[in-house]
Amino acid sequence: MNRLIPLLVLAAITTSASALEVTGRWIQGGFISGTVAPGSTVMLGKAPVLVAPDGRFAFGLAFDAALATELTVVGPDGQQQRHEYSIEQRRYPESRINGLPQAMVTPPKAVLDRIAADGQAVQAARAKARTQADFKDFIWPIKGTRISGEFGSKRVLNGVPRQPHFGVDIAAPQGTPIQAPAAGLVTLAAPDLYYTGQTVIIDHGLGITTTYLHLSKTQVKVGARVGQGQIIGEVGMTGRATGPHLCWRANWHEVRFDPSLLVDAEPAVTQPRR
Repeated sequence: MNRLIPLLVLAAITTSASALEVTGRWIQGGFISGTVAPGSTVMLGKAPVLVAPDGRFAFGLAFDAALATELTVVGPDGQQQRHEYSIEQRRYPESRINGLPQAMVTPPKAVLDRIAADGQAVQAARAKARTQADFKDFIWPIKGTRISGEFGSKRVLNGVPRQPHFGVDIAAPQGTPIQAPAAGLVTLAAPDLYYTGQTVIIDHGLGITTTYLHLSKTQVKVGARVGQGQIIGEVGMTGRATGPHLCWRANWHEVRFDPSLLVDAEPAVTQPRR
């Protein structure tokens, strides 16, 4: 009989196929990391998960992820095991923002090519497939964090419904230093994207990237390696913004997940249902 194990339980499953340890919150928008025996392969549903040479892996769960999934681990000896997990559903708030320039809500045809090019640049910056894991843990990019916009919130801009907000907005004065939450490689340092203004993307390895929007100043260049706590820029309000703040985003490849769960004050440790 399957039994749902509470989320705050360590998974330590050792078999001839794998030695699986998984940490994180199995919740929509969650972040999961873990280890397997070196040389193993991991699948989340039908999606391959990058595994570092030392057996570390990580992935994010989409904001609307299905409420059940499974990890499939094939050990270095070729033996396979599947582990099923329940995913907690989230209720997202509605966020209404007024006072935006109308061109930032419904852009004119003249800028559509620019917006498409911006999207391609961002996609390319997230397309790396490095099995190196630069991160150990994550910290908030701004000290003394005050959240002003939640991940997954339903956006209504100037009265017009738009796609959900896929970042966490951190309120801070103009010019506040922004620090890298973990070590990584800078893959984008754009001076002026249409919606997001000055934008930085850091690749932390294993398909995990974090993005920093609306900066007033960028202090890193593409190809630079940054350490945890290193200053990468300053808070601003470039692009589509009504005031100074940092919009912080997190991706596993193209899957958007909640960056606040990278630095959960009380990280959950989990075990599969079976």
